[in-house]
Amino acid sequence: MADGKGALLAAGRRRVRTRASSPGVPRSTDGAAPLAVLAAVFTVAQLVLVRPVLGLGWDEIVYVSQVTSHHPAAFFSAPRARGVSLLVAPVASWSESTALLRVYLALLSGLGLYLALHAWRGLFPTRVLVTAGAFFASLWVTLFYGPQAMPNQWVALGALLAVGCFLRYHADHSARGALWGVAAGAVLMALMRPTDAVWVTIPLLVLALAGRHLRLLGALAAGLAVGAAEWVAEAYAWYGGLGERLAEASRIQGGLGLQIAVDDQLRSLGGRGLCRPCTGAMPHPVVTLWWFALPLLAVLALVVAVRARRALRTVLPLACATTAALPYLFMIGYAAPRFLQPAYALLAIPVADALWHLVRTPAGTWRPVVASLAALALAGHLAVQLTVLTRTVDRNTDNRRDWARTAGELHRLGVRPPCLITGHEAIPVAYYAGCSSGGTGGNNENTTVAEILGTADRVPVATLVGPGGTPPGYARTWPSHTIGDLRVRVAPAPGQDAPEGAATDGPE
Repeated sequence: MADGKGALLAAGRRRVRTRASSPGVPRSTDGAAPLAVLAAVFTVAQLVLVRPVLGLGWDEIVYVSQVTSHHPAAFFSAPRARGVSLLVAPVASWSESTALLRVYLALLSGLGLYLALHAWRGLFPTRVLVTAGAFFASLWVTLFYGPQAMPNQWVALGALLAVGCFLRYHADHSARGALWGVAAGAVLMALMRPTDAVWVTIPLLVLALAGRHLRLLGALAAGLAVGAAEWVAEAYAWYGGLGERLAEASRIQGGLGLQIAVDDQLRSLGGRGLCRPCTGAMPHPVVTLWWFALPLLAVLALVVAVRARRALRTVLPLACATTAALPYLFMIGYAAPRFLQPAYALLAIPVADALWHLVRTPAGTWRPVVASLAALALAGHLAVQLTVLTRTVDRNTDNRRDWARTAGELHRLGVRPPCLITGHEAIPVAYYAGCSSGGTGGNNENTTVAEILGTADRVPVATLVGPGGTPPGYARTWPSHTIGDLRVRVAPAPGQDAPEGAATDGPE
C-alpha cells in the first residue's frame, strides 16, 4: 500500500515537472521579473525624455475632445476609431490636465508592453524577449508616442499579444487562457484601427482556416467583431454603410491604391510626425541604417528558425509584420513613422533572436568579435534614436506652444468661449482657446458658410489665414489682425457691422 502511494506521488511530481518544462507551457513566473524591469524603464524613459508638459497634438486633440467636458468636440473623420477616446476617458472625462494624461498613458503603455511580451514566454528565451522589448521601446517613435493619445502603438501591442497567444495555444491546446489573449489582442487592435487589425491578422486567419483550428478562428473573429462593432455601427448610422465609410476614409487618405511610399517612410524617420506631402531631403544615412538592417536580420532569423525546426514561431510574426506594413508602404501616398509601429513590434522578436544567434555559438559561448561589433552598433543605434527623439520633442513642444500663444491672443481680441474658429489649423488652435472648430471644405469639412455666419450673430467667430493664404469670401470684410505669422479675421461683435475698410490693412 505504501509503495502504491509513493508511486502515485512520484508520478504526480513527474507530471508537474514535465508540464513545467514544456516549451509550450512556461511557468507563470518564468522571465516575469526582467520583463517588469524593462517595462518600468520604458515608462520612466517616456516621462523623462518626452516630458508630461508636452501639449496635445492635432490628432490627440480630436481623440481627447470626444470625451472631455472642458472643450467642444472636434470633427471626427471617417478613418478614425473611438478606441483612443475610450482609452483616455478615465482621465480626460474629468480632468483637463495634460500632464496627468501623459503620466497615465506612460504607465499604461509600460503595462501594455509587459503584458504583450509576457504572452511570448516559453516561445523564446527571456533574453530574446527582453532584447526585443528593449529594441522596440528604444525607437524614438515608440518613446515619443507612448505617452500620447494616439492609436498605432496600441495596435502594435495588441498585435504582439494576439500573435504570441496564438502561437501558445497552437503549441498547447490546453492553454485556454491563450485563447482569451488572442481575442483581447484582436479587440484592442480593432478598437484602435479596425482596418489595421484586419491587415495584421490576415496570416493568423489563414493559418487558423488552413489548420481547421476552430477555436483560434473563433477567438480571432470574435475579437475583431467586438472591437470593430462601434466603428461599423457608426458607418451605417452616419455614412450610409460600411462600404461608404471605407470609401470616404480612402478619399481622406488620398485614395488607397498602388502607391510607393517607401521613400516617404524613410524621410519620416528623421522625426517628421506626418509627411504629407512628403518632400525634402532624406535624413542622414546613419538615421535610416537600422531600417535597412531589419529585413536582413529577419531573413537570418528565419534561417535560424528553420534549422532549429521551430519555424512557425518565427514565420508567423514575420508574416504579420509584412501584412501590417504592406498598406503603408505600397498603398498610401504619404507617411508617418507611427504607421509602421505594429510591424516594428512584430519584427522585434525574430530580430532579437537573430542577434543572439550572431553573438553566441550554439554551445552558448560568446563570439567576442561579433559581440563587440553588435554592442557598438546597438550603442550607435540608441544614440541616433535619442538624438532624433530630442529634436522631435523640442520641435513639437514649440509648435504646441505656438497654438497656445495664438489662443491667448485670440482671447485678447475678444474671441472667448463660447466661440468658433475656422481656417488654418483651426482644430488645434480652437482646442487651446476653448472654442469649437469648423471647416467648409477639405478633410475636416463639418459646416457651411451659412452656419458660420449664423454663429457669428450669436458668439465670437474668427478665421485664421496661414502664411501666403487668402481669407475666405465670407470673412473678407471682417477686421484683420496679425498673430505671429498668421492673419486673423474676427467677425464683428453680434449686432455690429464690419467697419468700412477693415480688410485694407495690407496684403494677406
